[in-house]
Amino acid sequence: MNLFRISFSLLLISLCNTIFSQTAKLEGYVKDNKGLPLIGSTVYLEGTTIGASANVDGYYVIENIEPGTYNLVATFIGYESQTQYNIPVKSAGNQPYNFVLEENATGLDEVVVTAGESQISRSKENPVSVQTLSANEIATYPGGNNDVVRVAQSLPGVSPSVGGFRNDLIIRGGAPNESVYYLDGMEIPNINHFSTQGAGGGPVGLLNVSFIENVTLSASSFGAQYENPLSGVLQFEQREGNFRDYNANLRVSASETALTVNGPLFKNEKEESKTSFILSGRRSYLQFLFDLIGLPIRPDYYDYQYKITHKIDKYNTLNLLGVGSIDDFTVEPSDDFEPSAQSTFEQVPFIVQQSNAIGLSWRHLLKNERAFMTTTISNNFLDNQFSRYSDNENQEGRYFLNDAREMETKLRYAFNYFSNGWKWTTGFNLQRSDYENLTEDLNREFRYKTEIDFIKYGVFTNVTKSFFSNRFDVSAGVRADGDSFTEDNNLGQTISPRVGLSYSLTEKWKLNATIGRYFKIAPYTILGYQENGKFVNQNADYTESDHYVFGIERILGPASNITLEGFYKEYSDYPVSVRDSVSLANKGAGFEVLGNEAVKTVGRGRSYGVELLFQQKLTKNFYGIFSYTYFYSEFTGFDADEYLPSVWDSRHLVSFTGGYKLPKEWELSARWRFAGETPFVPVDTEISAITYPELVLDYQRLGEENLGAFSQLDVRIDKKWNFKNLSLNVFFEIQNLLAQQAPEPPSYVLATDMDGNIVQPQQLEELPTEDGSIIPTIGLVVDFGW
Repeated sequence: MNLFRISFSLLLISLCNTIFSQTAKLEGYVKDNKGLPLIGSTVYLEGTTIGASANVDGYYVIENIEPGTYNLVATFIGYESQTQYNIPVKSAGNQPYNFVLEENATGLDEVVVTAGESQISRSKENPVSVQTLSANEIATYPGGNNDVVRVAQSLPGVSPSVGGFRNDLIIRGGAPNESVYYLDGMEIPNINHFSTQGAGGGPVGLLNVSFIENVTLSASSFGAQYENPLSGVLQFEQREGNFRDYNANLRVSASETALTVNGPLFKNEKEESKTSFILSGRRSYLQFLFDLIGLPIRPDYYDYQYKITHKIDKYNTLNLLGVGSIDDFTVEPSDDFEPSAQSTFEQVPFIVQQSNAIGLSWRHLLKNERAFMTTTISNNFLDNQFSRYSDNENQEGRYFLNDAREMETKLRYAFNYFSNGWKWTTGFNLQRSDYENLTEDLNREFRYKTEIDFIKYGVFTNVTKSFFSNRFDVSAGVRADGDSFTEDNNLGQTISPRVGLSYSLTEKWKLNATIGRYFKIAPYTILGYQENGKFVNQNADYTESDHYVFGIERILGPASNITLEGFYKEYSDYPVSVRDSVSLANKGAGFEVLGNEAVKTVGRGRSYGVELLFQQKLTKNFYGIFSYTYFYSEFTGFDADEYLPSVWDSRHLVSFTGGYKLPKEWELSARWRFAGETPFVPVDTEISAITYPELVLDYQRLGEENLGAFSQLDVRIDKKWNFKNLSLNVFFEIQNLLAQQAPEPPSYVLATDMDGNIVQPQQLEELPTEDGSIIPTIGLVVDFGW
C-alpha cells in the first residue's frame, strides 16, 4: 500500500510539472528599413543569456523560455539596436515579434546604441508629439476594455469625451473630426461602432486588439503622406499571421466575445509557408447586460477583421486586409424606469449602420535594393440610417431622418529611396468619392435629397537626413491637395510645407522642433448639403491649421525619459454654422450628424499650451507614463476677432498609467485621468419644451456655464497560467474606483402633475444629478496553439 501511495504521488507530481512547468518560444524577423533580412543579427531576452541569431531570411527563433514578461532586444553590426518592451511570453499563442533596424553610418563595424542608450525612439520625420503603444500595453490597459481607440484617449494631450463614455479623439483642444486613421497604410474613415457621421467618434471601437502590433498617435507633427489631419494621425500597425504554426485567441469580457485565428495557408509539408492569414470576429452582448440592469438602450454590434499576407519572392509582398461592422442601436420600454433612464429612453436616436473597408497593397523592392515602392488600392463605405421619433416606444412620429451612404475608392502610391544616409519619399493619392443622403427634419421644416460624385487628389514628397555624426536630424516635406467638386480649391492653394528638427546637445539632452501647415476638406455632410436644390456649401474652403512645436528631452536611461513641449495651433477658414452662428469645432461629440447644415468657412481658432511627459518602459518590474497638459482652446464665429473658449477648453489634462509585475505571473495596473472644468452649451428650455423629445441647444450662451472637472481611477489585476498548448489570462477590473461623478450637461424630461399627466403648456423639468458608480468587470483571454 505504501508503495502504491508513493507511486501515485510521484505520478501526480510528474503530471503537475507537465501541466504547469511549460516552456515557450519566441520567433520573428529582423530586417532593415527596405525590408531586407539582416542575416546573423542577434535577438535576446534582456537580462538573460537566452537568445538566437537570424538566418538567411532574417528569421529567428528563441526556444525553451520560461513563461513570463521580458524585454526583447535586437542588435546588428552597423545598426541601431532596438528594444521591444513588456513582451508576454506564453506557452501558446505568442505573436511573431519583428524588428526593423535603422542603419547608423557612424558605426559600421560595431553594434550601435542610440544617444544616451535610450531605447525610447521617435522617427526622424516626427521628432515631437508622438507616442506608441504595443499590443500588450493596449490589451492590459485598465479601463480600456480591449478597446484600441479608448486606450488612445489616455495618451498625452487627449481629452476625455463629455461624460467619459465615448471614443472621440479630442487632441490638444482640437475638434473630434480633426484626426485621421490609417490601418497598415490604408486610410479608414470609420473606426467606431455607432459612429457620428462627419466626425468619426462613437462609444465602442471596432478594431480587435488581438490584431494589433502597435498603435502610434501623432499630435501636431504629421508626415507628408497623410492627407486631411488637423490635430492627429492615429496609425494602427497590424500583425501578420504566423507562417509556420496555427494559433487561436479567445477574449471574453463583460460586453463582448472575440475569436481570432491565424496561421499559414497552403503550407502542405513545408516548414514555412509563403502565405499567412489572420481572421477575427466579435459579437457584443451589451444589449443583454443592459436589459439585466434596467437600462433602456440596446446597442447590438458585430465586427470582423482579416489580413492575408503573401510573399511572392524576396522583392514582392502582397497584403489583403479588411475590417467591417454591423450596428443596430434601439431602445426597449419598461414600467419602472428611473427618471434619468426615462429621459434617455425618450431622447436617444435609433441607429442602423454598416461599414466596410477592404484594401490590397503591393510592396515591391527594386533589384538594386536601394528603393521600394508601395501601391495600395482600397474601398470603404458607410451606410448610416439615423432616426429620431417622438414616440420611441412604438417607433412612431419620426421627426428626423438622415439616411446616408458614403463610399470612397482610393489609389495610394509611395516611392522610397535610400542613398548615402538620405531618405526620399514621394507619391500621390487619387480618390473617387460617392455620397448620397436623404434628410428630413420636421422641426426645422426642411427636406432634401442629395448626391455628389467627385475626384480628390494629392501629391507629396519628403526628405530626411542626419548630419554631424547623427546628432542633427532634419526632415522636410510638402504636400498639396485638390478636388473636382469644391470651388477654387486646387493644388496651388493647398501647398502645405512641414519641417522637423532634432538636435542632440549631449548624450542625455535633445532639442526637438516642428513647424507645419495642414489642410482638411469639409466632411461629405457639409459638401452634400442642399437648400432649394442647390449645393450651398460648394464654395467651402479647406480648413487650414498651422502648427508650431518646440520641445526639450532629457534621457534618464535606456528605458525612461522626460520631455517638455510647447505647442501652438492656429486655424483659419473653419466652418461656422449659419443657423447657430458657432464654429463647428464645438460640435461632433454626441449621437448626431455633424455638418448637415449651411456653413461659411470664415471662422478662426487657436489652441496653445505646454505639455510635460515622463515615461518609463518596463524596468525592474515597473512601467508607467505620466503627462500634464496646460492649454487654451478658442474659436470664433462670424466675428473673426472674437475668440471664445471652446467646449474642449478644460485647461488642465492629467493622465497616469502604470503597472507592476508581481511574482508568479500576477500583475497590478492602474490608470487615472483628470480634466478641468469645460464650457458647455445649455439647452434652450422654452424651445425644447415645444420640440421635445428633441433638445435644442442655445449656442449664444456658450461659455456661460461650465461642467465640473472629470476624474476617474481604474485598476486592474491580471493572473496568467501556462499549460501545454494553452495559456490563460484572467483579469478583474474596477472602473471608477473612487465613484466620481462624470460631468454631463443637465438632463430633462417633460414636467408632469401628481397623476403623471404632462403639464400644459409643456415645460421641461431638470432631473437631479446622479452619483457616480463603481463598475466592476471580469474577463478572460485564452490562447491556443497547434
